[in-house]
Amino acid sequence: MGETITDEQAAQAPSVAEVTAVLDELRVCPASDLISVLQQVQDNFGYLPAIALEQISQRTKIPLSRIYGVVSFYAQFYTEPHGRHTIRCCRGTACHVKGGSRVLEAVEQELGISEGQSTPDLMFYLETVACLGTCFLAPVMMIDNQYFGQLTPERVKTILRSYQADKCSNH
Repeated sequence: MGETITDEQAAQAPSVAEVTAVLDELRVCPASDLISVLQQVQDNFGYLPAIALEQISQRTKIPLSRIYGVVSFYAQFYTEPHGRHTIRCCRGTACHVKGGSRVLEAVEQELGISEGQSTPDLMFYLETVACLGTCFLAPVMMIDNQYFGQLTPERVKTILRSYQADKCSNH
């Protein structure tokens, strides 16, 4: 599902100066490891803006087409703004049997987004995954690197609201 970028999100795109400062700090040069640079730039901006990819290409002397090839190959990289917190809802068998679809519906309802979308304030991004590997906790979701198991729709709402209440939270 493609993501539509809102005016609010577009206004948050980094400037050339901001990208230059990050790449200078990382000391990006032809000897730099591309994957590492991409990861660090994405950690800084929350995604890989086109202007950053262009500057990485110039500094590393790697053709932009090859950089886009790497970015599109690895699921970890995003070229559009994503929320600061990534929510992953499990759609594996154990979660499905124990009500995983209700968990996903609760997230979508609480945040007003669907799978593959970010909230307008870029606080959350929602995706589903085949399995989170924690079937004993079914139904399960992850927010960033934290697992939440044995979920109910009510518990999902409580968890999400705790993140919303603490906008500066790194949970």
